[in-house]
Amino acid sequence: MRRMKGGGLMTTPAVTVHAEETVADAARLMVRRGVERLPVVDEEERLVGIVTRRDLLGVHLRPDAEIRRRIHEDVLTDVVGLAGDAVDVHVLDGVVTLEGRLRRQSLLRTLVGLAEGLDGVVAVVDRLSADEAPTRLASPARSAHGIAW
Repeated sequence: MRRMKGGGLMTTPAVTVHAEETVADAARLMVRRGVERLPVVDEEERLVGIVTRRDLLGVHLRPDAEIRRRIHEDVLTDVVGLAGDAVDVHVLDGVVTLEGRLRRQSLLRTLVGLAEGLDGVVAVVDRLSADEAPTRLASPARSAHGIAW
């Protein structure tokens, strides 16, 4: 049986992340250097922990019920100002389906955009409609002399 020294298990020099760096910085470093885990060091380069890809993903994953609650409370009620039952919200594996009829087209775009921006949302299926047709900029009426009125 062949023995392997501990140095053969790590890259040289060791790829580390400082404790004060952001989750996004750690994730970028892991991808860039092709490592599955990073030692976390303090300002004096002492080991204070280990972060794994799973740890980083956990920050962005949210249970479906939590995503649904956030859309109802934060987006529909607080930001858009609609009643919680104005739009049907279904979430499955981070995919949000929005169904319902809104007063204005602009609300539809706002709602979809806000839902897409929530942590944990993978995609948004838009099954919304609006009572008001989207407004278009009309070209001004022209007289027989080509003057816009």
